[in-house]
Amino acid sequence: MALTYLHTMVRVKDLEKSMAFYELLGLRETSRKESEGGRFTLVFMAPPGQEECPVELTWNWDGDDALPSDSRHFGHLAYRVDDIYETCRHLQENGVTINRPPRDGHMAFVRSPDNVSIELLQAGDALPPQEPWASMGNTGHW
Repeated sequence: MALTYLHTMVRVKDLEKSMAFYELLGLRETSRKESEGGRFTLVFMAPPGQEECPVELTWNWDGDDALPSDSRHFGHLAYRVDDIYETCRHLQENGVTINRPPRDGHMAFVRSPDNVSIELLQAGDALPPQEPWASMGNTGHW
């Protein structure tokens, strides 16, 4: 079961201030995604020469007044997997709850015993939808 580290996500209240802080640490913006529908911006920042190890800054356009007091600032760890269905099956068979099943053949979320959210992403293109995942609902939150 191969696993590739992708990124760590943190929610930010003020994108410009947060970017300035990470720039002071030596990180540089490597990519950005704006989502009109989701009303958020994702900015990936990494140290020069280590672009494969970014931090994802997630900024919600409509604000997030609970930050930082509700611990929502830390979002998730992300890993790329060779076969998302096989990975989720293996985890489930070993007692792990699949909080967000890979209905789309691309993305799933689970939580560690310490409640850390883990995003699993299919390597390459999404796999064709497959049962039992395609019709499985969410469990809890991620």
